[in-house]
Amino acid sequence: MAAVEPVTQLDARFSSEGARPTEWSEARRRVEAAEVYWLSTVRPDGRPHVTPLLAIWQDDAAYFCTGPRERKAGNLEANPHCILTTGCNALGEGLDMVIEGEAVRVTDRSTLQRLVDAYVSKYGPDWRFDVVAGGFAHPETSGLSDETRAEVVLVFQVAPSTVFAFGKGDVFSQTRWRFGPG
Repeated sequence: MAAVEPVTQLDARFSSEGARPTEWSEARRRVEAAEVYWLSTVRPDGRPHVTPLLAIWQDDAAYFCTGPRERKAGNLEANPHCILTTGCNALGEGLDMVIEGEAVRVTDRSTLQRLVDAYVSKYGPDWRFDVVAGGFAHPETSGLSDETRAEVVLVFQVAPSTVFAFGKGDVFSQTRWRFGPG
């Protein structure tokens, strides 16, 4: 699959004089390499919910998993709009990324297997899942309760509609990429 080349725009209102937009290839590299992401969803009563999680960037989209009884799963069932963020916690350096999109369940067995392999490649053997109908399963060796291991772990894809990068350090910049029509 060919990489999606989004429309790039530097927002000069929030950028240092002389700042240049971050290249999409650099932003994509940062998102792929990030280890921890923060998922923002909306509770059914409208209150926000934010939680850290692990994710994979593959095929121009972010993928993550969650248990079916977790708050984020319920939120996404009611409202698939979400935001994934990652970056650097320091003000004087780094590139913070914000990915906006809709979470869609992934149930295709071949996609799930590629994601299992990607989780192990990125996070190591402690993050191995088994592929089952409808998602992932925790292996017998996970140390989780039988009840938790018996649940199908839901897998979601977030194809970005908009991505922001906030460059920090000597030069501050805000770059926006728009994907698809519009």
